[in-house]
Amino acid sequence: MPRISVKSRLVDSAEDVFRRQGFGGASVQDITTAAGVPKGSFYNHFPSKQALAVEIVRRYARGTDFSALAAGDGSSCAERLRRHFLAQAERTRATGVEFGCLLATFAGECASAGEPVRAAVREILDSWTAAVAATVAEGQESGELTASRPAGELAAFLIDSFEGATLRAKATGDQSAVPVQLDLALAALRAAPATAGRPAP
Repeated sequence: MPRISVKSRLVDSAEDVFRRQGFGGASVQDITTAAGVPKGSFYNHFPSKQALAVEIVRRYARGTDFSALAAGDGSSCAERLRRHFLAQAERTRATGVEFGCLLATFAGECASAGEPVRAAVREILDSWTAAVAATVAEGQESGELTASRPAGELAAFLIDSFEGATLRAKATGDQSAVPVQLDLALAALRAAPATAGRPAP
């Protein structure tokens, strides 16, 4: 079996440490202790804790599964959006509801984590929004979803609703509100049915 490199051990361990302690609460010593490597070896691979945090954010983004958003199985756009966000919720559950979404953790600490981390988080949020917006736009074209606002704005609304529900779950330890919030957000996006005529006076 190939040996895991020191850098890989640092990245793997840091993701867990950052998730549990946040950027500000995690020290280089915490990370190297969790990785089981000497503290001095950290700087052979990363110039700073901030640089490691950027690597963690980008790795987290690479692990995001967008396959549920793809057309092809006959599902409605709303169903595909729901599956995508529920998969994200399951990802958070698997790593600990009480620690929340890793991306949201870094987003909440951008002021103290610094501009490189802020830029990485913004880049990932923009990419996520674009992927969701493509499915929303498809639903708008078919008449399934409202076209009252641009697809990008509605995609951001869905992501913000999801992250807000995840933040509540982090505080309560109960993720049951996440699908409820998701269904409410998706209901708000559905196009109003066309009426045959004016209602009777």
